[in-house]
Amino acid sequence: MPTTPHHRPRVLVTGASIAGPTVAWGLDRSGFDVTLLERSPEQRTTGQNIDIRGLGRDVLRRMGLRDTVMQHLTGEEGTRFVGEDGTPYAVFPRAEGEDGPTAEIEILRGTFAGILVDALPDSIERRYGDFVVGAEQDDSGVRVRYDRGAPERFDLVVVAEGRSSRTRRILFADETEYRDFGVSIAYGTIDRTPEDVDHWDWYTATRGRVASVRPDNEGTIRASMSFESEPMGFERLPVDVQLSILRERFRGAGWQSERILDGFAARSDEFYTQRMEQVVVSRWSTGRVVLLGDAAWGSGPTGMGTTLSLVGAHVLAGELARELARAVQDGDGTLTATAVSRAAGQYEGLLRGYADSAQGLPRGGARLMHPSSRLGVRAVQTALRIAASAPVRRFAQANLLTSEKHVPVLPQYPTLQVV
Repeated sequence: MPTTPHHRPRVLVTGASIAGPTVAWGLDRSGFDVTLLERSPEQRTTGQNIDIRGLGRDVLRRMGLRDTVMQHLTGEEGTRFVGEDGTPYAVFPRAEGEDGPTAEIEILRGTFAGILVDALPDSIERRYGDFVVGAEQDDSGVRVRYDRGAPERFDLVVVAEGRSSRTRRILFADETEYRDFGVSIAYGTIDRTPEDVDHWDWYTATRGRVASVRPDNEGTIRASMSFESEPMGFERLPVDVQLSILRERFRGAGWQSERILDGFAARSDEFYTQRMEQVVVSRWSTGRVVLLGDAAWGSGPTGMGTTLSLVGAHVLAGELARELARAVQDGDGTLTATAVSRAAGQYEGLLRGYADSAQGLPRGGARLMHPSSRLGVRAVQTALRIAASAPVRRFAQANLLTSEKHVPVLPQYPTLQVV
């Protein structure tokens, strides 16, 4: 059962996507007074397919949400690597309890975020349409300044924003570096046709170009296009300019490239881009401010971002719950800076190696999947055929297609387990 201390420490959690609602849920159950802040004026409902793998499934079970999540899967049956005419040459089927390119749990980001937010009790205050512009700490707390609202004091601030986190850039600028993987990616939603299948179809063209389409459970198709390039500011350009560059870059690429580009233009409000790069922060906390999720370790699409957000949020909430329980037992439940530091240290100690291995790509790995020449394309196809063959597939899915290593033993946190 949740603890009820004499003094409920105030916590500000910024970001209402995956990590934010998860840590807010855990902290509320453990005796904290939680405010969840989201920059968008309302809950975001858009986004691409995301995977929940390994320990992430354990966190869902502990939260009592697995059955709800399983009712909202995208219906993706597996991954097919296809040639220019659409014929598959390597197939990785979805399998219960296994996580290949298509994980056991595939769900739309907006749908999953909605499930997490809906699971929050009314005791958690939710605010939309504002963001942090500064924070100053002293021995007793953090004074937070907002773009719109009046300043407030909190015992703890958890920054659970995205990879481009504005709050991290303000508070952890000196501790942050970015590792560029040499690839730009565009995402969007396109109309479904009778010819579409319930597989993730992935196509590799020459000149460092990749395109893919995958099903959703809303009657449309989610698509992506990526290309090898040096950093050139593509992601900061207006949408119409980005689409023009994509059309020029994918001219003559074949397969469904023109269809995807036309679909992006038709639904430009659901089109967005990102650079494939990893955020590397030398420390995930400073005093009473803690980074969580993509704000701490985010990178491009490795298949592990959502899982890491769930696991990281669960561990951080659990370690803070332990410290609060000690404070309640010893006195009035005041959460000291030392206690916060101890919890943050345990959280980073358990997660740092796991996050680094899961989100870090091998040097040159992203570019290898974006070959320039026909010979390079054939080499990728040969490697995928071997990986998809019956004798090799299980090993490849477990060891090659994701880079998850240093998996921690998930501690038992009594206040964070519904079942």
